[in-house]
Amino acid sequence: MKGKVTWVLVADGGQAKVFEHLGPGKGLRAVAGLSFEDEHLQAREIVSDRPGRSFSSVGHGRSAMQPSSDPVALRERRFVEHLADVLAERLAAGAFSRLIVAAAPTALGDLRPALGKPLRDVIMLELPKDLTKLSTPDLEASLAAHLAI
Repeated sequence: MKGKVTWVLVADGGQAKVFEHLGPGKGLRAVAGLSFEDEHLQAREIVSDRPGRSFSSVGHGRSAMQPSSDPVALRERRFVEHLADVLAERLAAGAFSRLIVAAAPTALGDLRPALGKPLRDVIMLELPKDLTKLSTPDLEASLAAHLAI
């Protein structure tokens, strides 16, 4: 009988890694090909044009218009949506049966609506913490209470 494979997604708005846990005493190991990194660009690097100008509703002045959305937040949201798509494909292929998500609070908030029902059904734990900078042994120690490492 094959044991349950648990994947651990560790992410923030611009980088993510997926680890695999095969059971007690096996520890965590990085899943090959599932390390993602998006270029951390600031808003001024994403939007190169100056904001448009409009006439004031009162008087004769003109002022700059605010952009309708935050380009950095949009980039981060697209990044986590891509993660959700990749995880959904791998779940459908039977690569794992349980999922632990440890993500920065903002990234977790963007990720939740991007997850389809099959993925939401296999999530056993959500941690609103940015653990992306931890080494694998430190990550194992952080998750030891939730996994039999």
